[in-house]
Amino acid sequence: MKLLNFFLIILILFSSNFLRADEIKLEKEITKNLRCLICQGQSVYDSDSEFAISLKLIVKNKINEGFTEDQIYKSLIEKYGEWILYDPQLNKNTYFLWFLPILIFLFGGAIILKKINKH
Repeated sequence: MKLLNFFLIILILFSSNFLRADEIKLEKEITKNLRCLICQGQSVYDSDSEFAISLKLIVKNKINEGFTEDQIYKSLIEKYGEWILYDPQLNKNTYFLWFLPILIFLFGGAIILKKINKH
């Protein structure tokens, strides 16, 4: 019986470590996708500003409260705007941002084809 209790305790400890590892991984992914509003060109994950530190704590607390990744992003977008995300979601406000590279590529390809066909 003592052996069974020992294995149950070990199992509980390992499972809690795996859950914590998943939470840390999720926290890392989210903070890497958030733009630090104080530091130019740095993610919250890379920044050591007071804003970044407080945002890291907010993300950590929301994960501990059981929020999903999408729920965390939505709450941060509501508070800081969509500019806080490095990888903004596709919606009517970001169509231009997402499709401009494709349009430039197609336009450049059309110019190249026109030059090649001329000769």
